[in-house]
Amino acid sequence: MDGAGDPTLTRDLRRQPEDSPASEAWRALLAEDRPILADGAMGTMLFSAGLQFGDPPEVWSLTQPEVVRRIHRGYIEAGSRILLTNTFGGNRLRLGLHRLDKRVAEINQTAAIILRAEVDVHGGGALVAGDIGPSGAIMAPVGTLSHDEAVSVFAEQAAALVAGGVDLIWIETMSDLAEVRAAMEGVRLASPDIPIVTTMTFDTRGSTMMGVSPEQAVRAMVGWGADAVGGNCGNGPDELITVMQRMHAVDPEAILVAKSNAGMPELVDLRAVYKADPAMMASEASLMQAAGARIVGACCGSTPEHLAAMCEALNPA
Repeated sequence: MDGAGDPTLTRDLRRQPEDSPASEAWRALLAEDRPILADGAMGTMLFSAGLQFGDPPEVWSLTQPEVVRRIHRGYIEAGSRILLTNTFGGNRLRLGLHRLDKRVAEINQTAAIILRAEVDVHGGGALVAGDIGPSGAIMAPVGTLSHDEAVSVFAEQAAALVAGGVDLIWIETMSDLAEVRAAMEGVRLASPDIPIVTTMTFDTRGSTMMGVSPEQAVRAMVGWGADAVGGNCGNGPDELITVMQRMHAVDPEAILVAKSNAGMPELVDLRAVYKADPAMMASEASLMQAAGARIVGACCGSTPEHLAAMCEALNPA
């Protein structure tokens, strides 16, 4: 059971029909009625700037904010209209691995402020998305993370992102619908009316690592009140094109999101290397749009150059 048909869950997670600046900004972007370009990789860019393997990327918002701002700037200049904060692993469970669990609020709020400042400098035409990745633990009963604890973890992170001024919350790279549900519930506790985007990673023979199919995912996430749903990361754009086709067939009205890695990762000198160049990603972006995606971006291995080419393909002059 994915829970999508449970009316109790729908009541719990759907936001109330209230207007807010965040909701208005989201609706205004959708009203433009054209493909929407999201951003690309943050981690890839931080590694190229000197981040060491095993170090938490989120801390760079505190220690090297100008580097983080420069990365955001590159994506804005490439044409991205939705940008994610540098907070993918910014929950207390992941940060606790680096003894930073007491700095969740500081790290997330600062990251949101940094991105908001860069967006404002460029005219305020892009939306700031508070990025929330997986908790880093496995949900019960398979693992030890209870639903209530997961909700608390995600609510804490979401509250800090909202305090920093994000326009929406972007929950990504999920494999378990139980964790998606907990994350959405946590976000709703932090802000009942903020828009939510949710994406899962379908990298295991067309399903997520926990066996969730694209059809199950779109039914559940839309049923729980997500404003846009889709897939990210994975094994490259070809995989995600199929996911878009399958989701669109189930729910043609859903706002779909495709944010693929820059090709299939290959291990070179103990680091993942992605071989898709900007021209290839531009071509694949057009195919994702044709498959039903309204919001298209890129994930691991991508750069502002990839996104600029994708922007031209999706919205030619």
